[in-house]
Amino acid sequence: MSHYKKATFLLSAAEVKQLPPDMGYEVAIVGRSNAGKSSVLNCITQNNKLARVSKTPGRTQQINIFVLDEDRRLMDLPGYGFAHVPLREKRKWEATINKYFEQRTCLKGLVLVMDIRHPFRDLDMNMLDYCLHHELPVHILLNKADKLSKGAAKAVLLDAVPILEEYGPQVTLQTFSAMKKTGVKELQTVLDKWYGYNS
Repeated sequence: MSHYKKATFLLSAAEVKQLPPDMGYEVAIVGRSNAGKSSVLNCITQNNKLARVSKTPGRTQQINIFVLDEDRRLMDLPGYGFAHVPLREKRKWEATINKYFEQRTCLKGLVLVMDIRHPFRDLDMNMLDYCLHHELPVHILLNKADKLSKGAAKAVLLDAVPILEEYGPQVTLQTFSAMKKTGVKELQTVLDKWYGYNS
């Protein structure tokens, strides 16, 4: 965990051109506005004040950049599926995210956060298809696993197998609970690989 405990906030960018130089390693975290993205970030960095956890989903309207070291960054992308944002804003953000995926050669992988009780909604599947189109590895976090029994959580994992079969090894999956801090090591193993810590 030591690498991730060093995470510090760098800046919020409204446009791709405001991002740091396209060098080193970036991992982005994305998900529906109520999937618990900020809680996941705070959990893996062991810093409850790093990302603002809002009671109003859709609070992250910019790309928030957290730095692990001079070569490695964790990018918090705006949540999607929020109800209280004007259509114009949504379109602007879609364009920004498109540009980000298309232009950033240092982007090594995407952590896709879903609420385990409502996984694989249309917008989640759109995001998966989009990542596949850009040949980006995706690691799905079925967050809020503490809200289900172990048996029910396992059933969601089993149900996911046929859904994800067509995506191949580019997409991986695990259960996670930011609240109970379960699944952190499994996630860390994936991040370590993407960040080149093992090489």
